[in-house]
Order: sequence, then C-alpha cells, then structure tokens
Amino acid sequence: MSQVAGRMRPEQRIGVRTYGEVDSALSGLVARHPGSPQFSAGEAVALEWALGRVPRAPVTGVGADDVPDLQLLTAEVDATVVRLEDPTAPAGHRDYFQGVYGALAWICGLRGQLV
Repeated sequence: MSQVAGRMRPEQRIGVRTYGEVDSALSGLVARHPGSPQFSAGEAVALEWALGRVPRAPVTGVGADDVPDLQLLTAEVDATVVRLEDPTAPAGHRDYFQGVYGALAWICGLRGQLV
C-alpha cells in the first residue's frame, strides 16, 4: 500500500475510484443531500469505511485492517442489496441502506456518479 505520512496517496485505488475521489465525495456529502438524514448517514459511513477510517463494514460489520479491497467492497454491496430487498425493513433503515448502496456501488464502478 502506498501511503504518505500515515495517509493514502490521492491516486491510490479504492475499488475503481481514487482515494482522492472518495475523500472528496465524503467532504462534499452535506452539500449533495439536504434530504433524508438516514440516507446521508448510510452514504457517509460507507465512504468512511471505504477510506479505512472506521473498522467495521456498514451492513455486515466485517472488520478490515485497512482500506477494504474490491472483493470486500462488492461483498458489502451484495449484503446491502439483500437488506434492501427485505420487505420488513423499516423505512428509515431502507433509506440508510440505500445510502450505503449508492456510495459503495459508485466506489465499485456499478454507478457512474455518486447520487
């Protein structure tokens, strides 16, 4: 892993995105979504986890020692889809999972832009 003074280099890849792109997405989160706080919370924790800033995945709780690799990121996307398809999930939880899914799908290249 290429790090500079304890931080990843901006060009280091997280999924198909660069560290700099993901970090900028997290920084601009408030400006993008003035709506659902649960959606924004899901998006934020997914971006933080992908950056290696929180130790546990947002849906499965799987731990990662550092920045998760593409395989772990896509596994979390899959787990999120399962939760989104659960008809018994409360509306607030669904918003949270949609935020997680949107962020991780973007990081993995399944979406062209972060919603």
